[in-house]
Amino acid sequence: MNSELVHIPLDGASLEGELSAPEESAGLVVFAHGSGSSRFSPRNNYVAGVLREAGFATFLFDLLTESEDRVYANRFDIDLLTQRLVMAVRWMRGKKEMGNLPVGLFGASTGAAAALGAAAGLGDAVDAVVSRGGRPDLAMEQLPAVAMPTLLIVGGVDTQVIELNREAYAQLGGPAHLEIVPGATHLFEEEGKLEQVASLAADWFRHYLKGTV
Repeated sequence: MNSELVHIPLDGASLEGELSAPEESAGLVVFAHGSGSSRFSPRNNYVAGVLREAGFATFLFDLLTESEDRVYANRFDIDLLTQRLVMAVRWMRGKKEMGNLPVGLFGASTGAAAALGAAAGLGDAVDAVVSRGGRPDLAMEQLPAVAMPTLLIVGGVDTQVIELNREAYAQLGGPAHLEIVPGATHLFEEEGKLEQVASLAADWFRHYLKGTV
């Protein structure tokens, strides 16, 4: 397993992230964390570890600089977060060892809206999307342009978010599936629930990223 700290240039600053890849990667999954979280999110890192075991490279990065993150409103600026995710995917595609790999996006909470918005903007540059406890409704206008396979995972106890995901599901422009995990709350903190999320995500990416293991 190879890991490296990556700095994506950004107008005199940079976005920092960690790229981890098996010797032979079947694809690259780029993560978008929720507002108030970071690339160190224990839940996203757990899912990323499972994906690496399944043969995928993962990239977890901070969508905001330290100074930007101190401005609370930036954490909920979906357009800004989407732009940063698009920038990250394009930058990763420019890396020699990553450029030819199929790309998946994994978004959590508000990060799911950024992932879907980025998928709509990037088109064929993204092959599949997974949302965990996401708010895809925050990218509702972009959803008809999301043509790649999309998996929406929601906790069964997270009733309000289930309804928001159902509304978003109806607007998606490509193949999609809404998976409700029984007994799980928004953060999937209950025993075994995050493991289910990771397994569902790995299966989705295995199926839809080209050249899979």
